[in-house]
Amino acid sequence: MLAGALTRPLDEDDDVMPSKRAKLSVAPEGMQMYLDLGIPMNEALTKSYTFFSPLLFANPDVNNNDKNSSNNSDNNNEGDRFVLGVDEAGRGPVLGPMVYATCFCRESYYAQLSSIGFADSKQLTEAQRDQLFAKLQTTSVQQHTGWSIRCISPQDISHCMLRRTKYSLNALAHDATIQLIRDALDRGVRISKVFVDTVGPPQSYQKKLQDLFPKIEITVAKKADSLYPIVSAASICAKVTRDAHLSNWVFAEQWLQNKLSKEYGSGYPGDPKTIKWLRDSVDQVFGYPGIIRFSWSTCVKLLEERAVKVVWADDEDAPKNKASKYFVRSGAADNRPRSKFFSRNKAIRLGSSLNQ
Repeated sequence: MLAGALTRPLDEDDDVMPSKRAKLSVAPEGMQMYLDLGIPMNEALTKSYTFFSPLLFANPDVNNNDKNSSNNSDNNNEGDRFVLGVDEAGRGPVLGPMVYATCFCRESYYAQLSSIGFADSKQLTEAQRDQLFAKLQTTSVQQHTGWSIRCISPQDISHCMLRRTKYSLNALAHDATIQLIRDALDRGVRISKVFVDTVGPPQSYQKKLQDLFPKIEITVAKKADSLYPIVSAASICAKVTRDAHLSNWVFAEQWLQNKLSKEYGSGYPGDPKTIKWLRDSVDQVFGYPGIIRFSWSTCVKLLEERAVKVVWADDEDAPKNKASKYFVRSGAADNRPRSKFFSRNKAIRLGSSLNQ
């Protein structure tokens, strides 16, 4: 069974509603499995993407062009209010995507959702996560709930963290959360409460979100996935998505597809299985494929140890003198030697001529 593939017997009256982009296939023993993650699993994940589950309760009167909708959950005076949870999977690993997810349900349905058995995804087995994720895709549950994911590719993570103006992982996480909340509001989900598993200090993060969404009650807490079932449900959506991508990973470097093992473990730097894969998979010249987050110190150290040292020609040819020697600090005496060009042409300093 593919990790993240949801497998169970389906009856004729089964109310599973996979998305239009879901991949349907027949699994062994007459069972069906489906993936409803917003992207075909036979494509390389090189770009980040966002996916929303179908909303069976969507309000047709919501104007999605309303620019104020992101700051106001009270888009309409009628209709149910929703509780929304946010969590992530794959923040710490050295490889694979980082997935942020939301799950939301009617306030009137929250107690029933809690009774289904949602818990922190890390405390559940893969089979349990798959079963709960499948439950979220049944019509009976979808009439009261919805979910969304923001899947951030490892290449985008590397790009953000290695660019000249660094874009930190915390900032990336905050922006993904904000985007998912705004997207839910823009789709007509009337959110009254938001629960978020914190990234960084919870107080400052909560204030940031509260300032952005003043009419929503925001709660940011440590271990929110074990405190609030709606965050637990979001955690499961995130974890199933990440696991599905990893187990079905398609290398963008096509020549590696059948050469590299996919036995990379959890992806965490402390996992011996992951470290073994990193040691065995490094190319001495080209380094690692795009599944790796190149900003991680684990990756940097292994490349320094096991790859060929690269000396860039422009580094050798670069002038030893720094460009700053041609500038003078404000207020400092200008003792720079003048070029013979200016002496030969009897040029004067502009500053001294203005003072005469």
